[in-house]
Amino acid sequence: MPVTEGAPLYSTVAHLLPQSYKRTVSQWLEEDTPSFDYGGFVVGEEMTEARLLGKSKGIVAGIPFFNEVFIQLDCTVEWHISEGESFNPIKHCATVQGSVRKLLLGERVALNTLARCSGIATKSASLLTLLREAGYNNTLAGTRKTAPGFRLVEKYGMLVGGCDGHRHDLSSMTMFKDNHIWSAGSIKKAVKAAKAAGGFSIKTEVECQSLEEAIEAGEAGAEIVMLDNFTGEGVKQAAKKLKESTSSIHQGVKHVDFSLKIVPKGESGNKKQAGDGESTAV
Repeated sequence: MPVTEGAPLYSTVAHLLPQSYKRTVSQWLEEDTPSFDYGGFVVGEEMTEARLLGKSKGIVAGIPFFNEVFIQLDCTVEWHISEGESFNPIKHCATVQGSVRKLLLGERVALNTLARCSGIATKSASLLTLLREAGYNNTLAGTRKTAPGFRLVEKYGMLVGGCDGHRHDLSSMTMFKDNHIWSAGSIKKAVKAAKAAGGFSIKTEVECQSLEEAIEAGEAGAEIVMLDNFTGEGVKQAAKKLKESTSSIHQGVKHVDFSLKIVPKGESGNKKQAGDGESTAV
């Protein structure tokens, strides 16, 4: 299931990330250890390595976040698979080296992030494949229905999976849903006010419940008309007049299962390990 379209087709998706993502990672670590690390006290500072094992089929996404967790803990990460690459279980995806205490300190934060991001990328790529096989050649986009504080990771997963991230926040684009329309009085009034405030550089999208609303949105100057809960035939009929055209790629998705295994003393670093232990399945 290789990703053959979208942002990955043109460059490295990681190059899109703002420097602020590193502060976000710091906040994750602080949240997980707000006070004493009692477990870390017990295991000590002996240097060792751990193997990141992919335990369910999927696409790897979220490598920059995973790396940054361990960079901040003075550990090193060597990847044996590229971001956006699919794998079958059980796959030795990466090797992490550092003190036992710091490996375990970053384990859960790194795994949770990688699992969630990889799950979204996997679902995104899977849906794109189904759409293309069905002859649909238009854009598959995400939504703003992301977990608070985790939007950057989830949008990143969509991009790695080849999808369009859609708007990233309320400032990226003006989007009107039913509550906006009811409050403004009409679609025309809402679009007119948005254009006055946002100017020509901010696009306007209107969620429409009927063909009549879609036509009104188009005539009002909305650049994007969202046909909400239309049937397939309804979309075709609307498209004939509009010439325009799901949050499911990041809501209700299964995580890709990974585990991070400390290599037992005396065991060869190249020996495969597929035992039980800490994993990310929820």
